[in-house]
Amino acid sequence: MVGWLTRHPAGLTLDEELQRKTLLAHCPELETTADLVRSFAEMLADLEGHRLPEWITQAMTSGLRGISTFANGLNSDYDAVEAGLTTPWNSGHVEGAVNRIKMLKRQMFGRAGFTLLRKRVLLAT
Repeated sequence: MVGWLTRHPAGLTLDEELQRKTLLAHCPELETTADLVRSFAEMLADLEGHRLPEWITQAMTSGLRGISTFANGLNSDYDAVEAGLTTPWNSGHVEGAVNRIKMLKRQMFGRAGFTLLRKRVLLAT
């Protein structure tokens, strides 16, 4: 079900879409969750940070504990979240590089020193 809620609707097969609609019709809380997730994904994909206050208000008043907690976290660092949903710049490449280095370090844990780690990082591009 999580995949049905988080994937783009165009990525669902006809059978999955039918099962999704059936499930959402039987559970109003899940339908509210699906609407909020879709709305947030659209904001993220289309860089529509100006819609964030409205989305946070909807999420906080939805009565869904997990979504409300997420919205509260967004609200606590509002300026950074709005910038992330508005500007086309991101740190994805840097995060990818850091993740790769951490993975290499975990693979070598306890087996090698800094010299070998440095060599693997430089050669693993």
